[in-house]
Amino acid sequence: MLNKFHHEFVMHGNRVKALQRVIIRIGNATFLTNLTTAIGFATFAVTNSNILVEFGIVASLSILSLFLLALVLIPIIFSFVQPPRDRHVRHLEYKAVIRLIDLLIIITKRHRKKVYLTTVIVVAIGIYGITLIKSSGYMVDDIPESDPIYQDLKFFESNFHGLMPLEIIVDTKKPNGVMQLSTFQKLDQLENKLEEYPELSQSLSMLNLMKFAKQAFYNGDVRYFSLPNNYERNFIMTYAMQGEENAGLLHSFLDSARQVTRISIRAKDVGTNRMEELYNEFRSDVDSIFDTESFETIITGSSVTAFRGTQYLQRNLFMSLGLAILLISLIMAIMFTSWRMVLLSIIPNVIPLIFTAAIMGFTGIPIKASTILVFSIAFGISVDNTIHFLAKYRQELKLSGWNIGRSVILALHETGVSMLYTAVVLFFGFGIFSLSGFGGTVALGVLVSLTLLVALTSNLILLPSLLMGLNRLTTTSNFEKPLLEIYDEDVEIEKIDEPKFPDTTN
Repeated sequence: MLNKFHHEFVMHGNRVKALQRVIIRIGNATFLTNLTTAIGFATFAVTNSNILVEFGIVASLSILSLFLLALVLIPIIFSFVQPPRDRHVRHLEYKAVIRLIDLLIIITKRHRKKVYLTTVIVVAIGIYGITLIKSSGYMVDDIPESDPIYQDLKFFESNFHGLMPLEIIVDTKKPNGVMQLSTFQKLDQLENKLEEYPELSQSLSMLNLMKFAKQAFYNGDVRYFSLPNNYERNFIMTYAMQGEENAGLLHSFLDSARQVTRISIRAKDVGTNRMEELYNEFRSDVDSIFDTESFETIITGSSVTAFRGTQYLQRNLFMSLGLAILLISLIMAIMFTSWRMVLLSIIPNVIPLIFTAAIMGFTGIPIKASTILVFSIAFGISVDNTIHFLAKYRQELKLSGWNIGRSVILALHETGVSMLYTAVVLFFGFGIFSLSGFGGTVALGVLVSLTLLVALTSNLILLPSLLMGLNRLTTTSNFEKPLLEIYDEDVEIEKIDEPKFPDTTN
């Protein structure tokens, strides 16, 4: 808005007229760009994660509130202060920016085929890179290796063969079913199976207590560390139930009806993919030992809920990305009333997502909650540039008598500078997250900054090239008459006297 205000003021020197044109000409477009950004955040509300829902709602409401404040306060403030001086509008004439815009125009006019070929190559490489993406996540993924918490967790994992709880619950479906010798044998068979997995620690269950008790009864002879027979079992249970401490220890593995028992294990942090494989193997082992008619078994614990929760969150975040693309496409369809133009506007904003996903695949950055967030946020922000450019392009079409080439160049001249300045602010705004000590925040900042940078390049080079190359195939009469008017060239203040301010330069 400030760039447009300065541009208008330089043209005619009437500050109030410039403010009026800012509101009329880009007010609706600015609203829609903020709306698309808000939608990119608001789609997190479908993830069913309380933290992400709150984040999405607060962020989207803040973005819309910021638009209202900017639309109200900027005209009010600038109508009272001194008109812009030469140093305030000097940024419109920066030679480096002007040369860059001129270079973009040359590329658009003379090298469109090279732009198309480069785009196809980038997409092809991107698709290959996407196939390399890993979706595994670890409990300590985002904690720096130098952090004491990370080092402590790894110490326990390496010395105690695991840290993440894994519980196997066995329900015999009848009272005293656990105390039968056949159940003991099945439990012992399962524990022997679990010992074959290097990712697991030594199991701990009621059988361990019974074996230790039997060994203690025979003066600690290691030869008697085995399952007790029926006589030994009854004798041990008589002593085990005496005293609150003994009874409490026993009941931590056995319910009061002696119908349900559990096996407690510690698992290493092997990642969600390997944990899913282990879970399937555990389930196969358990089902092969305990028939489903006589027993009901449950495999649970934080090691299981961690990988299931990660998978659930990933599915929800992909759903939110699809919803964001759909809703933003509908908004652009309302703006332009042309399905061809909607498709054309989506292409430059999907390619940066493919590029970033490919970078993740080539560099080994896995798909997890903190990295999936990138795509919805970046898409909602990057499409803003497309809306601004196409809105200005449509305005120039009316003024130039439907001269597509001239309209593209004029749109690139005016909106290109604003797009560059906005991209710089967003790039460093998200890039500052890379200084964080938390891996998820670093990944979010770096990937969003990278995506927005590629999106800027795509909107400044590919979008104008497509408009000029495809010509009237995409720019139809429907595009000229939108359902929602962005610019209104006929409404403007022609004669307004500027208020006089005392000269304060001396």
